[in-house]
Formats: sequence, C-alpha cells, structure tokens
Amino acid sequence: MKKILVFLCALSIVSCKEEPKDYVTFSGKISNQKSDSLLVGTRTYSKTIKINPDGTFKDTLKINEPGVFAIYDGHASTPIFLRNGYELNMEVNAEDFDQSIKFSGRGSENNTFLAKHKILQEGLLDQDKFSGLNREELQNELKSVKTELSNFYNSDKSIDSILLAQANRNLEPMIGMYENYFLESIAIREQFPVGSPSPTFKDYENFAGGTTSLGDLKGKYVYIDVWATWCGPCIAEIPSIKKLEAQYKGRNLQFVSISIDDAMRSGGGDLEVAKNKWKTMVKEEELVGIHLFSDKNWESDFIRNYNIQAIPRFILIDPNGNIVDPNAPRPSSKKLVELFDSLSI
Repeated sequence: MKKILVFLCALSIVSCKEEPKDYVTFSGKISNQKSDSLLVGTRTYSKTIKINPDGTFKDTLKINEPGVFAIYDGHASTPIFLRNGYELNMEVNAEDFDQSIKFSGRGSENNTFLAKHKILQEGLLDQDKFSGLNREELQNELKSVKTELSNFYNSDKSIDSILLAQANRNLEPMIGMYENYFLESIAIREQFPVGSPSPTFKDYENFAGGTTSLGDLKGKYVYIDVWATWCGPCIAEIPSIKKLEAQYKGRNLQFVSISIDDAMRSGGGDLEVAKNKWKTMVKEEELVGIHLFSDKNWESDFIRNYNIQAIPRFILIDPNGNIVDPNAPRPSSKKLVELFDSLSI
C-alpha cells in the first residue's frame, strides 16, 4: 500500500509539471509614453501591442525561432531577445529609452545583457571622437573597441548561446561598417582641406520666395544641412537645429538647409510632388533658417562636387566662402557648439 501511495504522489507531481509554453508573454509599463502602441518585429515578423492610457501593456507573441527583435514606440527603438516560454516584463521611460530600460521575469537576464551591450557599443563607438581621428588612430581605436566588445560578449556564460553566437558573428562586420564610415569622413577632410574655396550653388529655389546662391551669403559663416523629407536621421536633427538657430540668432551665422528630394521618391515620379512635400514639411514643422531646393537633387553640381553619397551631411563655410569643415558635426552634437565657440561665432 505504501508503495502505491508513493507511486501516486510521483505521478501527481509529473502530471502537474508545467508544459513548456509555445509563446512569449510580454508585459510592462512605459512612462512618459509617446504613442498608444508598441511595435515588435524583425524583417519577417511584426506585431503591434496596444499600450493602455496608464502606460501598461500585456500581450502574447508566438515566436518561430528565438532571436533578437526590435521594439519601437514611434520615437525610439531598442532590441530585445525573445524565446517561447519567456514571461518577460519591461519598464522604461520613453524620454530616455536606453538608460532607463529594466527587465524582470523569465528571460530578463538575456535582455539585461542586450541593453547593456547597446549602451556599451554606443559609448565605445563615439562618432564625435572618431570623426577627428586620422587613419592610424582610427585603426587603433577600432581594434580596442573590438577587443572590449568581445570580452563583454564572453564574460557571462549563462547568457543564451544563440544571443552570444549572434553577437560574436556580427562583431567583425559591424566594426568593418564603422571603419568604412569613418574612413570616408577622413577622405572627405583630405579632399576638402580647411581654407580651400568651397564648391558653390547658384539660384536654388528659396521657400521664402525667389532664389538664393551661396555667394549671396558671403560675410557670414554658413552652416549647411543637406537633407530630404524621406530621410529619418535628417528629421531627427530638426529639434537640435531649431535650438541652435535660437541660440545663435543675431550672430554672424546663417543656417541653410538644402533639400535634395527627388522625383523617384515622390511616390509618382513627379518632381513637383517632391517639391510640394518639401514645402509642406518646412511649413508644418515650422523649420528655421533659409530653406532651399536643389536644382537637380543628387545630380546637382554642389552635391556632386562635395562628394555627398549619403545624408544628412553638414558643411560649415566661412564668411569668405572657404571651407571650415566639409563634414561638420551634426546639430545634436556638442562638438558643433565647441566648433562655433572656437571660431568666436
């Protein structure tokens, strides 16, 4: 009889054992929320999670394969690692996504690792610092970054092997991408030395009416922003440009934005449609400074002569029409204010 009871108890324990879940439970709270939904996705997967008015959310996601997904609240994004069976909770302040994010529950250790990795990587790959290096200095810095990231990846063996394998696999290509980016910046500075005459533009359509040429702005420093309405990183700099324009109002500095919106991206191949999108954004966003529309977008002489392959691109020209910086710091960078201060603007 005793043996039967022992067997029945054992059977009861086995039958009550929780079966692995074939889905992820994802919940949390977003303070200072920017939207009413959260998008979770990869190139092949997408799900929108509703955010309640108090910032809380909860939903289930069926994941075919464990891996890194992006979450996006309409203003900021961050990676998360998901595996079926996780019961993951996330708390974050939308005003400072990366620094405030905290995870708890099943799967939290892998996502805490991923959050720390993002902060570490962005800190090591400091664009402001790297943009001023020469070729040899760049190689040495990137070698050091690679070593530090590799050590971080392999410092905790409890982290999911899929996550670690992906991080290590992507390390070399990621370093190579940054190397190419900063080598291009170095090449730009070599091609356009400080003090050399700047390429010019002539009779670009001015949003305020009439046309404007670079020669019309002689006597002032000219900070040029080459952008387009479809360019996300360009749009992200708008608040900083507005802040700088207000800060330097009345000084010997003119902010100029040149749109290279083109017919191919207008939705119908019509240049007038592209031009109207430009005018609409300048008006609705109450953009500051002088706003110009280039004569032949990417094929404009000014764009080609400055070898602009990607946007946004920022250029600083002195009052005599000579180059100060052919690849100037972006508006959101503290390096730009330092540059202005060094010129006593």
